[in-house]
Amino acid sequence: MRRRYNPYLLPPWLRKTRFYCKGIIIPFTCFQFVRIIIFPTTWDIIILLLFIGLWYLLHSDII
Repeated sequence: MRRRYNPYLLPPWLRKTRFYCKGIIIPFTCFQFVRIIIFPTTWDIIILLLFIGLWYLLHSDII
């Protein structure tokens, strides 16, 4: 049986990193979306999908 996720069991440096990444991922995603609208390339779309996936994982507490 899987144990419930508790972020307080993580080391302090990892908790700080997750906290700052949660705050930074939204502006990066918005910037990447605007960049796709102006200059759409394959790499930009891949990066945007990675940012959206990272945002989902951080906000659902999977990472």
